[in-house]
Amino acid sequence: MIDTTPLFTDDTIVFGLLMSAIALIFYTESRPTGFWHKFYKIVPGLFMAYMIPALFTTLGWIAPEWETLTPTGELTQHSSNLYYVASRYLLPAALVLMTLSIDLKGVVNLGWKALIMFFTGTLGIIIGGPIAILLISLVSPETVGGIGPDAVWRGLSTLAGSWIGGGANQTAMLEIYGYNQKLYGGMVFVDIVVANIWMALLLIGIGKSDRINKWLRADTTAIETLKNKVSTFTESVKRTPTLTDIMIMIGIAFGTVSFAHLSSSYLAPFFNEYVSTIASETLRNVFTFLGSSFFWMISVATLIAIGLSFTKAKNYEGAGASKFGSVFIYILVASIGMKMDLTMIFDNSGLIAIGVVWMTIHAVLLIAVAKLIRAPYFFLAVGSQANVGGAASAPIVASAFHPSLASVGVLLAVFGYAIGTIAAIACTILMELAAATA
Repeated sequence: MIDTTPLFTDDTIVFGLLMSAIALIFYTESRPTGFWHKFYKIVPGLFMAYMIPALFTTLGWIAPEWETLTPTGELTQHSSNLYYVASRYLLPAALVLMTLSIDLKGVVNLGWKALIMFFTGTLGIIIGGPIAILLISLVSPETVGGIGPDAVWRGLSTLAGSWIGGGANQTAMLEIYGYNQKLYGGMVFVDIVVANIWMALLLIGIGKSDRINKWLRADTTAIETLKNKVSTFTESVKRTPTLTDIMIMIGIAFGTVSFAHLSSSYLAPFFNEYVSTIASETLRNVFTFLGSSFFWMISVATLIAIGLSFTKAKNYEGAGASKFGSVFIYILVASIGMKMDLTMIFDNSGLIAIGVVWMTIHAVLLIAVAKLIRAPYFFLAVGSQANVGGAASAPIVASAFHPSLASVGVLLAVFGYAIGTIAAIACTILMELAAATA
């Protein structure tokens, strides 16, 4: 038994540490010349907002969760609430503030390439799992072995659910295939490590998006038109925000968050009960996501924000609505970063290898299709994160290109929830066949 208590356990202190890191990033990023100017031309500030908290966790300064050894020799579980607060309160508030000025017609005009890249990302996960099992079995057959509830393919089914949909889909897959819950922590570990490394690489790519788009020979006209249209609108209503403006924006954001939480507290149980009455077990598991309060909270907040974009509320973009939303996004990124212990990469190397190969197949397929149809890097990155990261990280990646694009990530991620379980079932059937062949 090991006491894993970090140096700082008080969330107030940890939050201050994260905010100080973000402030330092913005300060150094604003330098017009010198080392930092060159550094941030290569590495985006958003990536550093993710990586510095990960470094703090690796050094043992902070931790998302830890165990304390009591005087009686027992271990007590503890956890930080920062990610929960950021994902449940600040994320939907950010989505509201960033969506107020959305040009829905412009989003629709982004066209079919956005959907093609999203479904390519889904297909990459579906075929990536079984291919990874076959490839790793050539080197380490025991890594993909196991029988009954301990079978590795059963555990990997939960990754498929997470990487196509989200937490609700992941839980559904755990129930469908009955993986040994004592071993489930190892799969969650792979999910965190591999998905976060991939997200970090996507963030780095954003800093090189112009070069990537040139290599892809991508047509970015629709994206640039949308960005320019939003920017022009912002300039036309731009004003120095008053205290009244700020308080109204905060009221709109968190009032919507409040209503979204209230709605989800009724909608999730209602649909959960309704889904439980479906006779077919397969269909019940396919629609499990409807019982997720997080799904409904994000969906309701986004729908309200889209509705507000057709009212005078959109003029608050001129008072900096999306900038306040960006503040919340950076806090969310930092809270995600603190979940990543870089030393974890060297543990459970076999499962990590499966995850890395799996994600590589997903990435290669996305790149190949993007090259083929000349899709912009934006569609590649957001199409991937709408699958792998879900509603918590797809808007982060999308807003890194431009705040007005955050809602594109949300809309695709919500779609991912809808198809997550059934696509993960297809992936798992293939993984079971691959494991039997290996």
